Amino acid sequence: MTDLLTQTKSWTGASAILFDLDGVLTPTATVHEQAWQELFEGYLASQPQVPGYRESDYFDHIDGKPRFDGVRDFLASRGIVLSEGPTDDDPAHTTVQGLGNRKNRIFNDIVSAGVEPFEGSVRFVEAALAQGLKVAVVSSSRNAPAVLKAAGLSDRFPVVVDGVVAAAEGLPGKPSPATYDYAARLLELPSEECVVVEDAVSGVQAGHAGSFHSVIGVDRGAGRQTLLDAGATMVVGDLEELL
Repeated sequence: MTDLLTQTKSWTGASAILFDLDGVLTPTATVHEQAWQELFEGYLASQPQVPGYRESDYFDHIDGKPRFDGVRDFLASRGIVLSEGPTDDDPAHTTVQGLGNRKNRIFNDIVSAGVEPFEGSVRFVEAALAQGLKVAVVSSSRNAPAVLKAAGLSDRFPVVVDGVVAAAEGLPGKPSPATYDYAARLLELPSEECVVVEDAVSGVQAGHAGSFHSVIGVDRGAGRQTLLDAGATMVVGDLEELL
């Protein structure tokens, strides 16, 4: 197996790899996309004067962001402002928190049957660990531990910074680099020695905004040039390409 640290100059001197979850390690980005579409198609059905949900809306307003930011930003794209509601608001309520919790319920219903991780990503993680690199998951999702467990990956990642951790620590979500910086601190490494791996524009922007070693974009639909324009050091179609 090719030495990860000599595959490309962008890896030289790296000590850790910080992975996004949905779309990088697991195909759950498509599940999130499906859940968001179901949520907003249902909501907009009661708003006939507002343009309907489009496939591009996911990448334009939602992808990679904390759940409730995704709700707010999508609604803002339609000129809609809703009351926030309490954090544990009923999913049946038409508030920012209620809609976000409704999306979460839809997502969990879909993934409850199990999750198959990307084979190339699993091989890449195993190769990184064999090289002595540290690894962590940094996800905007509040479901990251459950998804990792469903995918059989929990034992690979001693450090997981998800939406729950970010809220508890008062960390802004992507495109801020704060959650990635926090993961580096938990690994007891400077950000400069950590590689960020992302498939979402907001996540690539987060890596680019920080002082990280490099940012590897994984094109699962956002587009190679789009990820490069967002600040990716390089872009691959699958992490197996780096082996």
